[in-house]
Amino acid sequence: VQLQASGGGLVQAGASLRLSCAASGRTLTNYHMGWFRQAPGKEREFVAVIGQRGGNTYYANSVNGRFTISRDNAKNTVYLQMNSLKPEDTAVYYCTADPSYRDYTTFNSNAIDYWGKGTQVTVSS
Repeated sequence: VQLQASGGGLVQAGASLRLSCAASGRTLTNYHMGWFRQAPGKEREFVAVIGQRGGNTYYANSVNGRFTISRDNAKNTVYLQMNSLKPEDTAVYYCTADPSYRDYTTFNSNAIDYWGKGTQVTVSS
């Protein structure tokens, strides 16, 4: 699976951004899709995951209620709508794919099979 994330940028605190991730190479419905992020000097952090058919979602506590993950399997695309952005959301955001939902809910980033190149999100105060 090849993953290409886009939509990052520089915004002020309180603003919104929508990240997109275009997938190719294999049937997207075989995979759960998720987002991780990594801020400078910090470890990689789980953000959100969505199930193969879009029915199940799970979020990190730090973004729950502000971020929404969705997917359009017909377009082979996953989205991350980010509202009420905070400076602490500043990071490189990575789109991922994996056949195991549990790899996401246990924050086991080392077990995630497919990673795209990241997109930078910078939130100024």
